[in-house]
Amino acid sequence: MKTKGTRRVRRGMPDFQLLILTLLLVGFGLIMVYSSSASIALVSEDYNNDALYFTKRQVVFAILGVIGMFVAMNIPFAKYKQLYIPLFLLTVILLLAVLVVGAEINNAKSWFSLGPINLQPSEIAKISLILYLSALITKKGERFRDLRTGYIPVMIIVGFVAGLIMLQPDFGTTFILVATCGLIIYAGGASMKHIMGSIGLLVVGAGIVIGAKYLIDLMTGNTSGNSGGYQLARFTSFLNPFSDPTNSSYNLLHSLTAIGQGGLTGTGIGQGVIKLHYLPNAFNDFIFAVIGEELGLIGTILFLGVYVYFIWRGFIIALRCKDSFGTLVGVGIMGLIAIQAFINIGGVTQTIPVTGVTLPFISYGGTSLLITMASIGIMLSISRENSLDQPQERVKSVRTITEEQRTSPALVNRKTQKRTTSK
Repeated sequence: MKTKGTRRVRRGMPDFQLLILTLLLVGFGLIMVYSSSASIALVSEDYNNDALYFTKRQVVFAILGVIGMFVAMNIPFAKYKQLYIPLFLLTVILLLAVLVVGAEINNAKSWFSLGPINLQPSEIAKISLILYLSALITKKGERFRDLRTGYIPVMIIVGFVAGLIMLQPDFGTTFILVATCGLIIYAGGASMKHIMGSIGLLVVGAGIVIGAKYLIDLMTGNTSGNSGGYQLARFTSFLNPFSDPTNSSYNLLHSLTAIGQGGLTGTGIGQGVIKLHYLPNAFNDFIFAVIGEELGLIGTILFLGVYVYFIWRGFIIALRCKDSFGTLVGVGIMGLIAIQAFINIGGVTQTIPVTGVTLPFISYGGTSLLITMASIGIMLSISRENSLDQPQERVKSVRTITEEQRTSPALVNRKTQKRTTSK
């Protein structure tokens, strides 16, 4: 019995606040996916005139995500140090393969089409690179601050993976991945001089690549969605949404209209109008606009409050971890979710240019939901390790008798007195 009790203490307890908040966000996401997609799916033969077409798919991935989360939660986080290399190699293979045999959706070759399911390798790359960088930085220790032997090898890995994703092309995911890696590198103790230099090179390099592609497309007459002019049009529509209201600014204008129509209390869940074929991908990239219209300012603030508390809770778990690997992994996972949420909401509200990324836990997207929930499982695994501190303190407070105390005259006399009294 004592052995079993000891094992329970060593396993630790997960952070139930993070667990409950995750399930709440996923449940709310399912409601909003149904609300924003039912009308489109019901009138389309492509979706079998089934109002629950997207919702049922999202429910399947939510169930798989819950299973993945609990599996990841029950793996001691230290074991992820042994998994990061095979997972990283698998990611590289998938990123290379998708460029050759991947399905092209929305002018990007980012998916494997597996019958009714589309698998997006770049989503796997996010958590894979977080684990790889965290393990690499932890292994290097103080040597990580050295430019030649520490910093540059890490940046080569980041640049290689980011380059593969840019070839799809998927600029939104690339930016999120690079920003997350930058956060891990900063938390890992990199020199600010090196980080600022990398940011400068990144900006210049991205500008050269996009500019060169735009010029090549102009010379060759390429007007497809892959051209550099597409990104330039998004930036122009961000500066002035009325510059091209029927083309590049169409989604943004309708998104802002939906949020404005929500007013203070909203139209009510399921009662929004903008999703009725006015706003493409309302259940995906622009689902926050539907939230704004149907829940209004009050509901949106409550939703954002829960989201912010969820992210804050995750960072607290990461920073409480005494293992540097666990801290870096936790910072990377929560930083990834925070950055992606900011980019999605920022694009929908004209805070930043639209980049076309999902809102974690809320938007329709099977691979994104599954990987994000598995990542939270890793966070819960870290929290289980953190919870060992309190039980350990209880064990340490139990009085123990050393060999020296056992043979001390005072203790011997006390035992003799007890035997005499019992007689």
